[in-house]
Amino acid sequence: METIILFAPLVGALICGFGWKFIGEKSATNTATGLLFLAAFLSWIVFLGHSGDEVRSIPILRWIDSGSMSVDWAIRLDTLTAVMLVVVTSVSALVHLYSQGYMAHDENWKKGESYKPRFFAYLSFFTFAMLMLVTADNLLQLFFGWEGVGVASYLLIGFYYRKPSANAAAMKAFIVNRVGDFGFMLGIFAVFVLVDSIQFDVIFDSAPDLAAQSVSFLWMNVNAAELIAVLLFIGAMGKSAQLFLHTWLPDAMEGPTPVSALIHAATMVTAGVFLVCRMSPVMEFAPGALTFITVIGATTAFFAATVGLVQNDIKRVIAYSTCSQLGYMFAAAGVGFYQAAMFHLFTHAAFKAMLFLGAGSVIHAMHHEQDMRNYGGLRHKIPTTFWAMIIGTLAITGVGIPLSYDLIGLPIGFAGFVSKDAIIEGVFAGGSGYAFWMLTIAALFTSFYSWRLIFMTFYGTPRGDAHAHEHAHESPRNMTTPLIVLAVGSILLGMVYYSGFVGKKSETFFGSSVFNYAAQAEHGADEGHGDAAAVEAAPAETTTAETADAHGEAADTADLAHLEGRPWVLHEYHYVPTWVKLAPFIAMLLGLGTAWLFYIRDTSLPRRLAEANPGLYQFLLNKWYFDEVYDVVFVRGAKALGRFLWKKGDGATIDGGINGLALGIIPFFTRIAGKVQSGYVFHYAFAMFVGLALLLTWALLGGLG
Repeated sequence: METIILFAPLVGALICGFGWKFIGEKSATNTATGLLFLAAFLSWIVFLGHSGDEVRSIPILRWIDSGSMSVDWAIRLDTLTAVMLVVVTSVSALVHLYSQGYMAHDENWKKGESYKPRFFAYLSFFTFAMLMLVTADNLLQLFFGWEGVGVASYLLIGFYYRKPSANAAAMKAFIVNRVGDFGFMLGIFAVFVLVDSIQFDVIFDSAPDLAAQSVSFLWMNVNAAELIAVLLFIGAMGKSAQLFLHTWLPDAMEGPTPVSALIHAATMVTAGVFLVCRMSPVMEFAPGALTFITVIGATTAFFAATVGLVQNDIKRVIAYSTCSQLGYMFAAAGVGFYQAAMFHLFTHAAFKAMLFLGAGSVIHAMHHEQDMRNYGGLRHKIPTTFWAMIIGTLAITGVGIPLSYDLIGLPIGFAGFVSKDAIIEGVFAGGSGYAFWMLTIAALFTSFYSWRLIFMTFYGTPRGDAHAHEHAHESPRNMTTPLIVLAVGSILLGMVYYSGFVGKKSETFFGSSVFNYAAQAEHGADEGHGDAAAVEAAPAETTTAETADAHGEAADTADLAHLEGRPWVLHEYHYVPTWVKLAPFIAMLLGLGTAWLFYIRDTSLPRRLAEANPGLYQFLLNKWYFDEVYDVVFVRGAKALGRFLWKKGDGATIDGGINGLALGIIPFFTRIAGKVQSGYVFHYAFAMFVGLALLLTWALLGGLG
């Protein structure tokens, strides 16, 4: 079953890419879509039937056997894999179905051009590469899938290859990700050098030993576990568009809207979060790296939310929202709350994919207009899309009943309310005040720009092209059906799976097979590495065991709850103060109220505020000037170096040398040779005598000796 899940998308890609000429476009695209739905159906069977402690390795074939490195291509099936299988295949299947309608008539292609089979082949190939990534049982296989989704994203972002902006965006995504991938490769090399293996089980068992070692890196002695954790996270920063390596994500909106939903909202960009959670047994022995992850994640969430406040392109607003929500996930992982990071990844896939597909439905209705300033009053024109996006907005902004878990033992609210609030409360429990306030402020901004999008798009009077508004209509059923399915997920996923991910059943849901820190701590103690594993971590004032006793919990949970002096956030976050639990809800209400005031009550306020603060407005509108700074520091410098090497290297040295040889030196000797060949016999006889005299002289003076 697992093998079918993995290879069904690859078969679909091959049929669409090479077989469509034999069976026709429609049959090829339908086959690819059907295979994705088959993979999604089987993934749900695996997910619902999986036991938390079950870890299986399903071999596919022998891959690499060189020296001490022996690598098989195999499927690692545990709870983490099962969750990702459901996310990847479900979203991909719905995107395939949605694309049947969205890509039916595309004005970017000339009449008679065949583009749909290629598009569906790219979508299916991407899904296969992503499944390779999440099912890997070693770092090399994971890296193979990692680079595969990079290639697929390059092809999909640049799908409209006649548009210079699409080609530039594809190149930008590819190049920026190579920066992160360089760090990722160094991390893999370091693991192999230190552990002599890239198999996950071997690496996890060696985590305490890594924490006890120091290695030389860039003329410094650093802790091995810290170095590996940071290098792997640099790879995650590129793929998941975290601060400093985030600049490719908004530009990636140049691809078709289904691409945005599949790659840059629900699957590929979450690969970095998956990597950090997968490598959590090593991360737990690197507290410095975890602090770095927390700070980067929280700062990214805040940064992207501020930029989203002023964006006017509907897809770019949602793109920066994605960047911000990924920051939430990394902040949770940074404080050791990996379950909450995966929970938000799980719910975010539903409501963010739905928001992107809903935006595509709006763009489809408005004849490919993407500027929200040219929308308005569309709720009656496209009612299904309107209600779907309302549900998605309620989910991402965190609408629910606060403290409902404390009152009835079940959180009542939309998916984002349950998972995002768990992260905000978790980072507080993990002791990161910086992350808590950054994420809370980001929640306020998220509410504002999300409701701003709704109000500008669906409310008020129509703006822009009157003809487009007059002919706006609801999307076909194959586009609205995925919206309805994802809307149901945006409502229910948080409440249904709360207990399994971060509630009382989370230990049995994940089991000891995924986040098994107790076993590692015990291993470290047995091997005498208990002190070294701490890596300068300060002891906490109150251990989890004491907290558990105070709250009537079983004392033996301390074994799972305490490592390196840090409280185990999974237990601690249930007991945060009430004001912490209310903070994100209050932030959501403030954002909603402000958006209503600005875009419903008095629509002149945004313009007046921008005119009163032009510097701040331009700063946010230009995305904190990251692109401009990178252009000055990196792009112009690279171009200047290229021009220098071109003019001085290629032009002056290489071309000049060849031209000088061809036009100067060779003709000079040719002219001399021409003069020697006079045609007179006595000249040739004289040359022969001179040659003979020189030969005799050489022989007499030393040649014979």
